[in-house]
Amino acid sequence: MIERQLNWGILGCAAIAKRAVIPGIRESRTGRLAAIASRDGNKAQETAASFDIPKSYASYDALLADDEIEAVYIPLPNHLHMEWTIKAAQAGKHVLCEKPLALTAAEAETMAAACERAGVRLSEAFMYRYNPRFELIKEVLRSGEIGEIRGIHGTFTFNSAGSRNNFRFRQEWGGGSIYDIGCYPISAARLLLEREPEAAAVHALFSPEHGGVDMVASGMLEFGGGVALTFECAMWAAPRNALEILGTDGRIELLPAFGGHDFTVTTKSDVRVVETPAVNQYALQADRFAEEVRGATPLFPSSDAVCNMRVIDACLKSARERARIVIN
Repeated sequence: MIERQLNWGILGCAAIAKRAVIPGIRESRTGRLAAIASRDGNKAQETAASFDIPKSYASYDALLADDEIEAVYIPLPNHLHMEWTIKAAQAGKHVLCEKPLALTAAEAETMAAACERAGVRLSEAFMYRYNPRFELIKEVLRSGEIGEIRGIHGTFTFNSAGSRNNFRFRQEWGGGSIYDIGCYPISAARLLLEREPEAAAVHALFSPEHGGVDMVASGMLEFGGGVALTFECAMWAAPRNALEILGTDGRIELLPAFGGHDFTVTTKSDVRVVETPAVNQYALQADRFAEEVRGATPLFPSSDAVCNMRVIDACLKSARERARIVIN
């Protein structure tokens, strides 16, 4: 139970913040939007006015110096996650950082260590994990209704190739489809299988027209016991957003995978749709984060984000070297 609201600051006016996370915090039971910052003071003022946020700052450092702020959400480009997570931790702020947490597992470890030293919470913003839909799916898996899991297939694709100024097309900023959306099926497979993959084999289209980032990638993660995740992610393909869990006696399908509510269970004798409540995943994420700041046991400790980055490291290495990479 939250005795008082958590005062949030937002570091940046990114689209994901304005479209989803800020509205989610506003809808949450526990969150209060106290301030927003941008390197462009006018943009910060405009965004603050749009969302009725009391204070705006023309620098991230100024927001971190505000004693009223207890937690920050960081939606900055990937290459800035480590710098501003560490600065926030040193300022005594809890951190919800947009996915992927960092550019490498080593960076993620550094961030986690900095937050631990400062005694603040660090969480990676995979909002879908707070939707009760995924706990219901795990209940179906535990029940044995679809038999033993034989594999998982995930797709997350869209086409933004025409946007030449997109920050996702800059290698040095952590651009590319694996970082941006491939991280979703990777995270989901780890969540559902409740173990870590042993090896990765990935093929990618590295586009010279888009800063040399992986615009399309197809991969396989070996989870041992003959079980694998196969996945496709793309920023230069028709839109898809789906996840299928294949068992010996049936399958579970999520469409869309990371923004929907219901899911379909198909067995030898039945096809049924499991209806789950329509919820704001971002509000649930904010509420759980606040509960953990106030003392609840983390559902996903920062070590989980480090493990996810370790898998992403292997996927990118595999794609660049065109080789199977063992994940240590």
